[in-house]
Amino acid sequence: MLPIPAIDLKDQQCVRLKQGRMEDSTVFSDDPVAMAGKWVDAGCERLHLVDLDGAFAGEPVNGEVIANIVKAYPQIPVQIGGGIRSIDTAKRYIDLGVKYVIIGTKAVESPEFVTELCAAYPQHVMVGIDAKNGMVATDGWANVSNVSAIDLAKQFENLGVQAIIYTDIARDGMMQGVNVEQTANLASKVRIPVIASGGVASLADIKALATHPTPIYGAIIGRAIYDGAIDLAEACALAKTLGAQ
Repeated sequence: MLPIPAIDLKDQQCVRLKQGRMEDSTVFSDDPVAMAGKWVDAGCERLHLVDLDGAFAGEPVNGEVIANIVKAYPQIPVQIGGGIRSIDTAKRYIDLGVKYVIIGTKAVESPEFVTELCAAYPQHVMVGIDAKNGMVATDGWANVSNVSAIDLAKQFENLGVQAIIYTDIARDGMMQGVNVEQTANLASKVRIPVIASGGVASLADIKALATHPTPIYGAIIGRAIYDGAIDLAEACALAKTLGAQ
């Protein structure tokens, strides 16, 4: 199970939101490149970047910062979400050296876009499913759809999607613990690897995800590593130890 530090970008700064509310943000650094370096030094094997402004604008807004992070740490795979709603946008990120592009809103509105993107860039596409009470939310969590998370995930099983990033909106940024059972339930229903996101608050969450009978591929960690509730180096070491058992 792979602990993945999150770097959420708003106005070219590293921030954390509570339940996806742009008006409820905390700035943790005005140097996201340096923050990425801190997590790389702690032993992370992947970085999760989100262009929060892009998620609301529907197109990249913090592209320059993202390019600088990818350039500074070329050895670390980067997955990026937020505002990727065209093939051209995905191409620009992949050409920059981004390993995975994450499709969220567009995957709900136009599932055929994921089909097209997977055909154009196999091995480079992930789908982000953000859910509230099991139903998919879009547009930076501003709207809740009538599509269930499981039904949406199943649509992408045979396309070559590399992972589903599943976020429980109710838990995100709230430090209440990850929704292990709901994440594992999704993972048990689809053949695509599932990455947990939202609410990872302690090493106990890392252990619960890593030792669950249903394999969970990774866990995105946000506020907990910024507030100091989780030491990322400890989380990475714990996940490796449990994975070896």
